[in-house]
Amino acid sequence: MRLERFLVGCEVYARRMGNIGVYSTATEMLAALDRGEVTSVDLVEMQLERIDAVDGDINAIAVNTPDRARAAAQEADRRRADGDSAPLLGLPLTLKESTRTAGLPQSAGIPEFAGFVPETDGRVAERVSAAGGCLLGTTNIPFALSDWQADSAVYGRTLNPWDTTRSPGGSTGGGGAALAAGMTPLEIGSDIGGSIRVPAAFCGVYGHRPTETAIPRSGSMPPHDLENPAAIMGVQGPLARSAADLELMFDVVAGPIELEDRAWRLDVPPSRHESLGEFRVAVMPEIPFAKPSRAMQASVESLAAFASDGGARVAEAMPSFDAEQYFHDYLTTLMLITTQAMSDDHRHSAAEKMIATGDSTEIARAKGMTMSAVDFLQLLDRRELARRAWAEFFEEWDVLICPTAIDAAFPHTDGKFNDRTLEIDGETVPYHHMVVYPMWAIFAGQPATAFPGGLDPRGLPLGLQAIGPYLEDRTTMRFAGLVEEWNGFVPPPAYA
Repeated sequence: MRLERFLVGCEVYARRMGNIGVYSTATEMLAALDRGEVTSVDLVEMQLERIDAVDGDINAIAVNTPDRARAAAQEADRRRADGDSAPLLGLPLTLKESTRTAGLPQSAGIPEFAGFVPETDGRVAERVSAAGGCLLGTTNIPFALSDWQADSAVYGRTLNPWDTTRSPGGSTGGGGAALAAGMTPLEIGSDIGGSIRVPAAFCGVYGHRPTETAIPRSGSMPPHDLENPAAIMGVQGPLARSAADLELMFDVVAGPIELEDRAWRLDVPPSRHESLGEFRVAVMPEIPFAKPSRAMQASVESLAAFASDGGARVAEAMPSFDAEQYFHDYLTTLMLITTQAMSDDHRHSAAEKMIATGDSTEIARAKGMTMSAVDFLQLLDRRELARRAWAEFFEEWDVLICPTAIDAAFPHTDGKFNDRTLEIDGETVPYHHMVVYPMWAIFAGQPATAFPGGLDPRGLPLGLQAIGPYLEDRTTMRFAGLVEEWNGFVPPPAYA
C-alpha cells in the first residue's frame, strides 16, 4: 500500500462522528442516525472517502456509485426529518456485482455480459432499496461466480486485506474484502458453493447462507431473472461485521418469491435459545476425505470448549446419512446446474474425461453433466431423504458446528480449475476440497452462519460455521452472536 493512501485511510478512520467510524456496525450506524448524532450524508461521505483511500490497493469495489449514494442519503435525511422510518433508512451498503440492480452492470465477471445493464431491480435489490439503503457500489466477483477467489475477467483481481498475496474468498470476495477493510457495513452475496461463507471466513467477517427458500433466488446471475423451482441449492444472503447485522439484513430481504407473495408470508421462528448455556451443540466429527488444517481443527475444539464452559451440551454428532454419498450427490447436482449453458457435445466430452480418471468425485461430477430427467428425479428423492435426516438430527441438537473452509485463505492461484491444488499442513490436496465444508448446508438447503474463529499462526482469519434446522435461521445467527465474546470481528492490522 502506498504510504499516502494508508495515511488517508487512517485519517478517515480516526475522523469519528460521535462514536461512529468506518468499523462501526450497521446496527450502530442506524442507532446513531435514530439519535440524530449523524446524518446519512455524513455516513455516506465517510464510506466514500474510505473507499477512495484504500480500495486502490484491494480492488474490492467493481462499480462505484457515489452520485447514487449521495442522492439516496439526501433523500433519507429528508425522510428522517419528516418522521419517516425504514429498516435501513440512510445506511450506506454494497451489493454483489451479480445482484440484479436497475441501471448498473450485471456481468457476473463474464466478459460477454460486461455491457448488460438491467432496467429493473431484482427482488433483493428492490427490497434493500425500499428499506432505505444507500448503495455505495457493487463488489467484485470471479468469472461466472465459479471460484473461491474474486479474479474477474471484467474487473480484475480482488486482494485480501489481511494478506494481499492471498484470496479474499469467492465468489463474494469483493464484498468480504470491503467489509474487512471498512469500506461498507453490509453486503449481499450469493452461495451455491460457499460463496457467502468462504469470503466471510477468509476475511474474518460474518456471513449467512439462508434456508434455501427464505430469500428469493432470482436476480443473482444474468440473464436468469425468473425463479426456477428446479434450480435448487443457490441462495442470496447477507455478509456483515456482526451477527446482529446479519439478522438486520436478513429481515429486509427474506420473504416469498414473486407471484407467491400474493398469498404466502414468511414467519421465521425466533431462535430456539437466547443464552449459550441452553444450546445443544453438535460438533462435526473429522471428515476422512477432507481433513481440515490443524489450526482450523484447533479453532473448532476451542469453540466447543467455550460453549461447554458456558453450560451448553456439546458432543460429536452427525446426521444419519452416508457422508460420501451426500458429497457426491451434491457434486452431481452442482454440475447439473452450473453446466446447463454448455452444448450437449461439450458436456459429454468433458464427462468422458472425468470418468476416465477413475476418481469417484470426478465420476460424480460427470453424472451431473450427462444425467437424464429420471436420474435427476431419483437424485431429488435422495435429497429429500437427506433433508429428513437433518430434521431428525435437529430434534436432538440445535446447531452443528464445523469449519467453513478446509483452511485459512490460500495464495492467489491461476491455471485450470481442475489442475489446482492446496497445501494443507504440508500436504497437497485437490482444490475442490474447498467445497467439502460449505456443501453440508447447501445440498439439503439448511441455514448456516459463518463467523470468525480467531487467527491461525500466520495471523490469518479462521472461519467456523453453525448449521441449523430448516427455516430456523435465527437460531444459527443467534448462536454466532453469542460466541462473539469468544472470537469476533477484528480489523486487518494494515487497515485498522
